[in-house]
Amino acid sequence: MDTGLLVLRLLTGLLVAGHGVQKISFRLGGSGLAGGTEEFRHDGFRGGALTALAAGAGQIGSGLLLACGALTPVATAGTVGVMTVAVTVKWSHGLWVQNDGYEYPLVLVVIAAALAFTGPGRYSADQALGLLPWAPWWPVAAVAAGAGSGLAARLLLHRPAPAPPSRVVSPT
Repeated sequence: MDTGLLVLRLLTGLLVAGHGVQKISFRLGGSGLAGGTEEFRHDGFRGGALTALAAGAGQIGSGLLLACGALTPVATAGTVGVMTVAVTVKWSHGLWVQNDGYEYPLVLVVIAAALAFTGPGRYSADQALGLLPWAPWWPVAAVAAGAGSGLAARLLLHRPAPAPPSRVVSPT
């Protein structure tokens, strides 16, 4: 079981961190901070570069913590949070990723939540530092804080879609 948790943490954490690197740099196929900023603006978010930096840093930090199995409740909360935002952005496209849907971010949310409940396993920084076991309420708090912070970010930073222009018919 511990080897399986290690593989799952490494894959998920490094993918989440890599996604963050893409948002703020030209590494891993990213389009730099300007590209990340434009992506957020295109998706209707305020804040410009600051929003892209915060999202990228959140993904890099939570992903690396998750991969290492370090501060697992914090890592899972961060991953759930940033991926919850992604789910909300892609929600209108439906579930499936081939239609730019929310399938992939949802999978990452569920994996992070599952890791919150299983813990990082024996091959983790938490184990090496003597932080395990976490109190039984930590997983629930981590998942709730992650989902809540993601939804709050969406509510606070997302602009409502502009209303379509009204057609005024003049009487003639």
